[in-house]
Amino acid sequence: MKVLYFDCFSGISGDMVIGALMDLGVEEEVFRRELGKLKLSGYDFIIKKIVKNSIAVTDFKVVLEQDICAKYDKAHEHLDCGNVDGQKEHQHFDENSSCIDELQHSNHHDHHHSHHDHHHNDDHSHTHNHARNLKDIEELIDSSDLSDKVKEFSKKVFSEIAFAEAKVHNMAVEEVHFHEVGAVDSIVDIVGTAICLDLLEIEKVYSSPLHDGTGFIECQHGRLPVPVPAVMEMLTNGKIPYIVEDINTELVTPTGMGIIKCLAHSFGNIPKMQITKVGYGGGKRDTGRLNALRCIMGTMKETSNTDEIVVLKTNIDDMNPEILGFVMDKLFEVGALDVYYTPVYMKKNRPAIELTVLCDEDKEQFIVDIILKETTTLGIRKTLTQRYKMDRETVKVNTKYGEVRVKVSKYGEFKKYSPEYEDLREISRSKDIPLWKVYNAVCEKGI
Repeated sequence: MKVLYFDCFSGISGDMVIGALMDLGVEEEVFRRELGKLKLSGYDFIIKKIVKNSIAVTDFKVVLEQDICAKYDKAHEHLDCGNVDGQKEHQHFDENSSCIDELQHSNHHDHHHSHHDHHHNDDHSHTHNHARNLKDIEELIDSSDLSDKVKEFSKKVFSEIAFAEAKVHNMAVEEVHFHEVGAVDSIVDIVGTAICLDLLEIEKVYSSPLHDGTGFIECQHGRLPVPVPAVMEMLTNGKIPYIVEDINTELVTPTGMGIIKCLAHSFGNIPKMQITKVGYGGGKRDTGRLNALRCIMGTMKETSNTDEIVVLKTNIDDMNPEILGFVMDKLFEVGALDVYYTPVYMKKNRPAIELTVLCDEDKEQFIVDIILKETTTLGIRKTLTQRYKMDRETVKVNTKYGEVRVKVSKYGEFKKYSPEYEDLREISRSKDIPLWKVYNAVCEKGI
């Protein structure tokens, strides 16, 4: 299985992601062809190798036609970029044009231009008059000739950002209008990321904890703390480890945050993998150390029918047993995979029970809260473990007594069948017949 690990030791932004993925071997010509399937005009991008802190990194930058003309006009005031009626012409431009060269030179020495994917940029020349809402962006993506996989991921990221902005500004998501985030540059960053992942044939993505700076930044809404409110909102309930560094600037941007939150399978140390290639995407700001995103590509042995779960355990010897049934029901209600009690003997030979809960990582905190609030325990033991599991689905079987759901478990060619107890009990009670007769009726039907 082909996997990717995002090493976010200096944060993450949209242009850093694209740069790192391009550095892993995405061909610029192929990338341009795929991005061209998005019906978007008025922009170009620059991809170049630069050296930061003696490390070669790939720098990616979206440039807008209006900005190229403005900077070109400033540098060459004797040249006329307009036509007779005063309107700017939409010239064809590429990396070899003189105005691109001027822009490259200017941006290379502009330390005020952050790696913030233009969402909270110190230079606001990229603000666009045409604000887009989430529906506009989704329609733009859906109307393209991009693959379904690229479309779905791109829309997922924009939706994540839109809901965060809606919460921050106390408005309906339909009312959120993307100013900088919905601008051409960020659309290119997000859709471009999806394209690169598709071209690299990445099957699963992991990420390190996110490292961010501190202080305040200037943006369209004024002076805001780091992390900016949209990033902070996306961090809530995301199970994303977040580390603040003593760097007086922003390292994690809303676009970067949206991408990694929607992309990473899990956050933590690099998983067991055979490394095949390493790519670096350069940031724009001088942070006093290597400002780049490192993407590590490799392979992992693909094991089917396995996943990782959390095991939570605690011993209880001073609680009314009647309450334990209530606790079990509540744990299942919030998504526990399994809950069970085991009789144990504690110190001084006191009889007690050991509560064990199996759950997915995203349910862990809900489970912990219930155990600590609803039981007398003072602590919980936690372990992460791998489990083998059979593929499962639920089918409905019509019997002479009524419809019953049946859980079908598969492992290769082997299958197991288990009628849903709640359905059997409901039919037994409503029709006043023994439960075993309903069970046998299901078995007689076959599946």
